[in-house]
Amino acid sequence: MKILMIGDVIGEPGRKAVAKLLPSLKSELNVEFTTANVENLAGGFGVTPEVLRELAACGVDAFTSGNHIWDKKQVIECIEKFPQLLRPANYPEGAPGRGHSLFTSASGVPVGVVSLQGRAFMPPIDCPFRTGQRLVRELKGLGARVILVDMHAEATAEKVALAAYLDGEASLVAGTHTHVPTADARLSAKGTAAITDLGMTGGHDGIIGMKKDGPFRKLLLQVPTRYEAAEGDVQLWGALVDVDEATGRALSLAQVHRKL
Repeated sequence: MKILMIGDVIGEPGRKAVAKLLPSLKSELNVEFTTANVENLAGGFGVTPEVLRELAACGVDAFTSGNHIWDKKQVIECIEKFPQLLRPANYPEGAPGRGHSLFTSASGVPVGVVSLQGRAFMPPIDCPFRTGQRLVRELKGLGARVILVDMHAEATAEKVALAAYLDGEASLVAGTHTHVPTADARLSAKGTAAITDLGMTGGHDGIIGMKKDGPFRKLLLQVPTRYEAAEGDVQLWGALVDVDEATGRALSLAQVHRKL
C-alpha cells in the first residue's frame, strides 16, 4: 500500500497547496493513506478547528504536529473535536491530547501513527526514543503492521538516530520541523524507510515559510517579532512510501514535490 506523508503545512498558502494538489496526487500515486504535519497550519503557528476542517476535507487522514501545536488557545477544542490530531507523544504524562493512534486506510488496513518531538535544541521533553519504541510496539499489539513515525526535531543526528533505533520496527520514520527537505530517503535491510526531513508545504519565497521582514528583524535586532506566512512560490513537499501491508516492511521511498 502507498502512503503519503506531507511536510509542515504553513498557513493559508500551505492549506491551499494541499487543497488543490492532494486530490490529484492521491489519484496519480494510488495513495491509500495520508498524513500531514499541522503545527504551523493557522497563520504559521498552531491550529484552529476551521483550518483542521479544511485539511480533513482535502483527504488528510492523520495530523501530526510538534512544539507549535500549543500556540493557539483553540488547541484544546481541536484535541476534543479531532481524534485524528496528534500532539508529540513524549510530552509529560497529563498533557492534553494523545500522541499516537490506530487509523484505517482506504482499503481497510490498520495503520499506526506516532508523533514525537526531539530534545536537541528544543524545549525540555521526555525521551522520544523510549516513548517511540513503546508506542510502536503497543500499536502492533493492537493489530497494526504499518507504522508511521513523525519525528519533529531540530537536529538531523537525532532524527537519524531515531530511525536507527526503530529499525525493523517502524515502516517509516520521517523527520519534520526544519522545513528544508533532505536528500537522504533510504531503506534499511530490516525494512524501515527513513528521511531526515520531509520539507515544508507553503510559500517558498520567504525564509522557511515566513515573509522575510520578520526573520530579518529578529536576526538583526534580537527583539520579539511577528512572523507572517510567505505567499509566493507555493510548493508541496512530502514523501511517498510503499509498504507491504502484511509485514509492515517498506518496499520503496521517494520524495514528492509539486508546485502550485
